[in-house]
Amino acid sequence: MVAVVVRIVCRWGKRAVPGSVEKAYGGTMTVLNEIGESVLAYQPKKAEEHTQRALDEGKSAAEILNDGLIPAMDTVGKKYEAGEIYVPEMLMAAKAMKASLAILRPILAEAGVESKGTVVIGTVEGDLHDIGQNLVSIMLEGAGYDLVNLGIDNTKDAFVDAVKTSGADVVAMSALLTTTMIRMPEVVEGLLAAGLRDQVKIIIGGAPVTEEYAMQIGADGYANDAAAAVTLVRKLLD
Repeated sequence: MVAVVVRIVCRWGKRAVPGSVEKAYGGTMTVLNEIGESVLAYQPKKAEEHTQRALDEGKSAAEILNDGLIPAMDTVGKKYEAGEIYVPEMLMAAKAMKASLAILRPILAEAGVESKGTVVIGTVEGDLHDIGQNLVSIMLEGAGYDLVNLGIDNTKDAFVDAVKTSGADVVAMSALLTTTMIRMPEVVEGLLAAGLRDQVKIIIGGAPVTEEYAMQIGADGYANDAAAAVTLVRKLLD
């Protein structure tokens, strides 16, 4: 089991024009490619339509997720890291992705398709900021992980209980204030006291948080934005 805490840096700037987003897939376009392109072009209605068409054509929900949505969200993450898009664009792409997932989720559950892992995520006690952790949630969900979003202002017991209840592979904590980041070691201690520390790895993040602080409190790592969080979770769960 792996616990991940992530800092989000919101880089606001000029927006990419949806219609100018280049094709992320080479060769002949398939319905799966079109689903991905709908995400990259920030078009939830199109994503929904292409997803239903893919199902009607006999594509499995797992195929659509693994060969349509996940590659598209990977591209979104790479564009964000390269400074080609910013948080608003990531949120628009996520909206399209979620339109497709709304159709796929019950089918995936019924088929018993195994997720890549379960992530419990939330901000720590006293912190009411959730834009960053919500963005991480969206990116991880688009990458094939199940999410348990605790929201804001969570005590160490809230995190510990969520891990016990969900059997989480990942726990993500974030803090935007220096006055709340001190709650992070309390969560680490709570996991230790509950006998869960050996089952989880811990990464911390948030505006005031650093890699050095992660090491100081006994965490296992740090990611500086949502795209990096996905990469890190994959690495830790491999």
